[in-house]
Amino acid sequence: MKYLLLAYLLISSAVANAYNQQALVEAYFSVVMIRGYNLDGGMAYGSGVVVGDNTVVTNCHVLRATKQPWVSRGEDSYPITEVRADAWHDLCMVTTHNMPFKPVLRGHSGDLARGQEITAIGHSNGVPAPITSVGEIQGLYPTPGGNMIRSSAKFLMGASGSGLFDMEGRLVGINTFKTAGSGGSVHFALPVEWLDTLEKMPASTEFPVRGKALWEEDEDKKPFYMRAAVPESRQDWPALQKVSQLWTVQDPNSADAWFSLGLALLSLKQLEPAASAFDKAVNLDKQFIEAWFRRGDVAQQQGDQKMVQQIETQLQQIDPTLVPIYQAYLGCDQHCQK
Repeated sequence: MKYLLLAYLLISSAVANAYNQQALVEAYFSVVMIRGYNLDGGMAYGSGVVVGDNTVVTNCHVLRATKQPWVSRGEDSYPITEVRADAWHDLCMVTTHNMPFKPVLRGHSGDLARGQEITAIGHSNGVPAPITSVGEIQGLYPTPGGNMIRSSAKFLMGASGSGLFDMEGRLVGINTFKTAGSGGSVHFALPVEWLDTLEKMPASTEFPVRGKALWEEDEDKKPFYMRAAVPESRQDWPALQKVSQLWTVQDPNSADAWFSLGLALLSLKQLEPAASAFDKAVNLDKQFIEAWFRRGDVAQQQGDQKMVQQIETQLQQIDPTLVPIYQAYLGCDQHCQK
């Protein structure tokens, strides 16, 4: 199976200058660590983002194991005095004092688009300096108040509660949960708009913070985009096919649902139904680049060079820089003619 990751990295490098360097530097310095001792004496840690004077947002699951958490930056620490907690949405806003860090600018998850370049900034693996990871928006899933975000910007343990930023340095999401498997991790961020409600919640001084998060719900009660992520990351194609078929029945107007089904069918070498699924995906979202690439893969395997070239023409209209990447992805010569 050929993967689009390398192609997407090429796309990212081509647009590497399309960012606000100063704003991203300021965003970098607004990401902090959240630390505290576990009940057994070990260290619990996560990440947070400064969103107001002496105010940091993080994931509530970061605060489950410690009674006395604090904010840290290098050797400096700032005791947390209170918390506003929304355990179900896994967002906690903590308050400290005498913290000199500047709040981030906020964007809107509703302004994002599939394929848009973004960056995750957090303390992956508990390292003292934040780590940045550039990626693209892979999916946007409407929820009350904003869009849940799936991105290819990686984050590791310790980066829960870190920031997902657009290339203008605006906070658009809070990196929260991911799946893992041989096919690679799938990363999700909560919409920044949820902070508006969180700021209005009553404050508490009780730690640890308790409560189940939405991503910890029973599997059959989760939204389909979460249910599909697990078998996709594990490359369990029969399971992904089953979930995706249910998804397309429940939401036949979801391009993501049809793409997910197409991915499963393509991986199972069921080329005709895979082609149909990808066709539905691109008909619903003409800018769905990965769906176009996958559809081209199906066409090439079927020996349908006319369709391969039609897709190349479509990509030329979307963005001419995609054409050589598409050709390289299919492993063919100019105009994908063998």
